[in-house]
Amino acid sequence: MTSSLLVYLIALPLAGAAILLAAGKRSNSWGHLLGTATSAASFGVGAYLFTQMLGRATSDRAIEQRLFSWIAVGKFQVDAGLLLDQLSICFVLLITGVGTLIHIYSIAYMSHDHDRRRFFAYLNLFIAAMLLLVLGNSYLNLYVGWEGVGLASYLLIGFWNQKPTYAAAAKKAFVMNRIGDMGLSFAIMIAFATFGTVSFAGVKEHAHHASSTALTAMGIMLLVAAAGKSAQFPLQAWLGDAMAGPTPVSALIHAATMVTAGVYLITRSNFVFDAAPNAQLAVAIIGAITLLFGALVGTAKDDIKKALAASTMSQIGYMILGTGLGAAGYAFAIMHLLTHGFFKAGMFLGAGSVMHGMDDEVNMRKYGGLAKFMPITAVTFGFGYLAIIGVPPFAGFYSKDKIIEVALNAGGARGILLGGAALLGAAITAFYMTRVVILTFAGAKRWDAKAHPHESPVLMWLPMAILAIGSITSGYFFSRGDALRNWLAPVVEHGHVEEQELLSPEVTSLLALGLVLIGVAIAVLKYRREVADTAPTNVSIFTKIARRDLLQDDFNEAVFMRPGQAITSGLVSVDEKVIDGAVRGVGAMTLGSGSAIRTTQNGYVRSYAAAILIGAILLIGAIWVVVQ
Repeated sequence: MTSSLLVYLIALPLAGAAILLAAGKRSNSWGHLLGTATSAASFGVGAYLFTQMLGRATSDRAIEQRLFSWIAVGKFQVDAGLLLDQLSICFVLLITGVGTLIHIYSIAYMSHDHDRRRFFAYLNLFIAAMLLLVLGNSYLNLYVGWEGVGLASYLLIGFWNQKPTYAAAAKKAFVMNRIGDMGLSFAIMIAFATFGTVSFAGVKEHAHHASSTALTAMGIMLLVAAAGKSAQFPLQAWLGDAMAGPTPVSALIHAATMVTAGVYLITRSNFVFDAAPNAQLAVAIIGAITLLFGALVGTAKDDIKKALAASTMSQIGYMILGTGLGAAGYAFAIMHLLTHGFFKAGMFLGAGSVMHGMDDEVNMRKYGGLAKFMPITAVTFGFGYLAIIGVPPFAGFYSKDKIIEVALNAGGARGILLGGAALLGAAITAFYMTRVVILTFAGAKRWDAKAHPHESPVLMWLPMAILAIGSITSGYFFSRGDALRNWLAPVVEHGHVEEQELLSPEVTSLLALGLVLIGVAIAVLKYRREVADTAPTNVSIFTKIARRDLLQDDFNEAVFMRPGQAITSGLVSVDEKVIDGAVRGVGAMTLGSGSAIRTTQNGYVRSYAAAILIGAILLIGAIWVVVQ
């Protein structure tokens, strides 16, 4: 009975998307209500399944549902099936719970958009695809959801595609994600070639028999896939541009759900990475690089959404780092993923609330003093801010500090470098997030006289308030008695986990909190009296580079785009001059010979008679030669 409900998790939002897209403009008056209802209903099913899991023994909590035989070609046998276990239920509740709150928020935020029902159809499509991604019982089933999420992301980022820059942002996200998707494709091929199966259970069962080369190759390809979907170095350049989409899209896709898909993929594939230490180390290094990369970019952004996007990149870096620390870090990576879903989604919705009250202005230098005019937005955003910088007892303190602790306790040069990067990232995060809060809600007003800031309607601030509660409480509940770690242990921990304690949790927390306070103090001293409504031009070379996203687009253009264009131009030239030239040459020769022969067809009988005579003489001569 319980397993038969799994399909409804996906079917409900998928049906909502299909109905809204099929009904078209006829659903303008009720489309937003249907979209929200189907998402809420999916959350209800997920909550019921969660309660059922709680009532079963730990070893009996995972359930599967076989839908149908999908691929049956020789030895390649794949069923379309769903798997709900302790890991996937965390994502189900996050996706549908936060997704429903964002649907409610969007009812008011998108109320004046004439295509609102289409927006809700795309939101439903995204929810359905993301659920398929985390519920698929094999890499191939996951891949279908993976591609569906990419499509929905493209549609939502480019929702206002009448603006060329928005359409270009959607295309950029789609193309860069396709690079990551190729990594997942190769990983699936390696899995089948090595294990003869692409199911999670099958790969896990045979992983300890496989060669280290195959496992490392598969792990690296999975990392490439995760880097593309989760905006990790070196495939992170699309995330800032993706802020072109409506703000609820940023909250749903680029804070709470889609960008966490890479973290899910690596955690789900823990049996591959645990058996491939080199690939696992590569994961940790990429996470450390990205958490610093995103934090540094965030220090220079004046666009509030792009500052939060850089923050997302950095926080996902912490999660990736956690997964790269092995069995000791998987649960804490997922904990940070869940707490981040609360506080970052809340802050993105808060940014949308500010834009709503400031006539869609996104430049923080044109804000200032908005707490007086938007108190609910300021308070809920503030709770998210305290959570992300890791102030106790807010959620980020429990989740991010545990990743820092595990990294520092990795020992040797690895512990020093990875733990040091995580600590430095905490300090920079405190600096740039304090900067965002001060420039937006504190200080003197810097907006134009035409602006009339005001608080958002209840349908917008109510989801923000609920997410703020999660920003305060979720970390405590997940960490109390190691609740989340014990919950996930059957999926991510195999046997006894050896842990070093070079630094105690208390020492780690004091180090992190000290650096956080330093970052906050520097930001307060620098921005507390900010009065300019434009960014200064006489800045350091580092600030100029950070404003340009540490030259990531310049690098991609110089190393990949321009050479790619040159190669393409060369191939086009070869095609036109050699291949097409040869074809055109044959045609020209045929036409030329035809024209020459056509001159002999003059219509005179004497010419034809002479030609016949000459032909007969030549024929007789040839026969004579042969006979002789």
